[in-house]
Amino acid sequence: MGELADMKTARLTARDIVAMKRDGKRIAALTAYDYTSARMVDAAGVPLILIGDTLGMVVQGEDTTLPVTLDQVIYHARMVSRGSQRAMLIGDMPFMTYQISPEEALRNAARLMIEGKVGAVKIEGGADVAPTVERMVKAGIPVCGHLGFTPQSAHTLGGPRIQAREPAAAMALIADAKALESAGAFAVVLELVPAVVAEATTRRVSIPTIGIGSGPHCDGEIQVFHDLFGLYTDFQPRHTRRYLNVADQISAAARQYVDDVSASTFPGPEQTRDLTAEATEVFVSLLERKLYRESA
Repeated sequence: MGELADMKTARLTARDIVAMKRDGKRIAALTAYDYTSARMVDAAGVPLILIGDTLGMVVQGEDTTLPVTLDQVIYHARMVSRGSQRAMLIGDMPFMTYQISPEEALRNAARLMIEGKVGAVKIEGGADVAPTVERMVKAGIPVCGHLGFTPQSAHTLGGPRIQAREPAAAMALIADAKALESAGAFAVVLELVPAVVAEATTRRVSIPTIGIGSGPHCDGEIQVFHDLFGLYTDFQPRHTRRYLNVADQISAAARQYVDDVSASTFPGPEQTRDLTAEATEVFVSLLERKLYRESA
């Protein structure tokens, strides 16, 4: 019975992530979009996996995250949930799934939790979405905020660029982070924020800040799977460090595969199964009789 209880509580929760900040432990987060990548990321000990609406770009080939739908995030989240055991899963709330009303946001977040099997949701915005965050948290849905460059507002913000560059804007970002904290958010992503502003925000909230392109002073860092391992080659964000160049390796391997098939060196004896000599003899005999009858 004890083992079963341990299995049920093995996956990390929002409380565990908050405790990492309290204990001075840095939080390394990654995105994942399918069973296979989730298995690899989870096996590496990554405590936080985001099923991000970035799937619109790195998986679907869209120019922005805006076309991604709630059903699509749920679909990918279910795969990630099957491929992971320990990491806490956060599902992105796509564009216009939480902005219309708190009631609709609550309904959509519930779907993502129930159908997508995530442990939390992420929404963009500060004080403007705080009432929605509070409503979700009261309903038992952990929420991660997202400030700075918010991809769903890319058309308004003019594309990916550093935010809160002016002192007044920096102060407003800190106020937004405080508003999210007061509303019950357990963490907040800071994307493309000046390092000094990210550091000041981190010191002024008790919840973890997860940076991306915001310097080394956040409580953690999140990166896109395809960027980190060189799978997405349309461009390389400045804030990404390439730990692998998998796309180059796959292309080289695929070229070798084409050459091997063309040269009839693949499949070879190792990949081939055949009849026994006795069965082959019988088969050839039967085949010859059949051909003889057909030609007669």
